[in-house]
Amino acid sequence: MPRQNSKSQPKSIASALLAGALIITLTGCANGDDAPTRMIKQVTDGVEAVSGEVKATNVLLVAQADGSAVLIATVVNNGSATDSIQSITANGIQGIKAPVDLTTAAPAIFSGPSANQSVVFPGLNLKASQHATIEFTFATAAPIKLNALVREQSGIYANTTK
Repeated sequence: MPRQNSKSQPKSIASALLAGALIITLTGCANGDDAPTRMIKQVTDGVEAVSGEVKATNVLLVAQADGSAVLIATVVNNGSATDSIQSITANGIQGIKAPVDLTTAAPAIFSGPSANQSVVFPGLNLKASQHATIEFTFATAAPIKLNALVREQSGIYANTTK
């Protein structure tokens, strides 16, 4: 069996180390606590947004068989002053006509077992997995605009009806 040249062995080791360093460096993607790849948030059960002291969470729509959609959301006022929801629209279709008061002690919960509000968007005609632009306007807080997912009326949303 021929013996390898001892001069080529250090070259092989150096090449392997260089290749390893390049792989680590090129795939590092700006690591750290505030790295862009760590900040990605994929929400599957609703989106959220904040306007001043008002926060809308878990916002999504459940498509109904007649082409309407039911809003699922929780809107919380974390401020000391009362605010109110003046309107809610989905793709420009009005879903609420009267103001809904937002006190610090009582969130507005749209749909679900503890719901105290209900909003239906007639004629939205969206299918599951599509998105709708939901806009909340308030008496004092700036409007909140969200790109909300439309879910089908099945699974945990099977009993979500208008």
